[in-house]
Amino acid sequence: MCRIEIVANQSVQDDLTELLEEKIPNFLYTVIPLVQGRGGDDRKLGNTTWPETNFVLFSYVDDDDAEKVRAVVQAVKKKFKSEGIKLFVLKNAE
Repeated sequence: MCRIEIVANQSVQDDLTELLEEKIPNFLYTVIPLVQGRGGDDRKLGNTTWPETNFVLFSYVDDDDAEKVRAVVQAVKKKFKSEGIKLFVLKNAE
């Protein structure tokens, strides 16, 4: 069992969740829709200087499904090359 966490720009949320639901039957997840912070080269603070925001999606999946999540995230990253999309996988989560 793994806990997966995806932090990404809100602009890719629909594409990401639709593809996850399509590729992983009965995919269960929670979304925190409005997340602010700083990562890498950019800030997402939802203000006039840094207007964008992120979302966080997390889920508990089997190890096999974690690999499917990786593939989905890679596909979305390829489609949206300029958007920040990060995947974190925590093994043996219970």
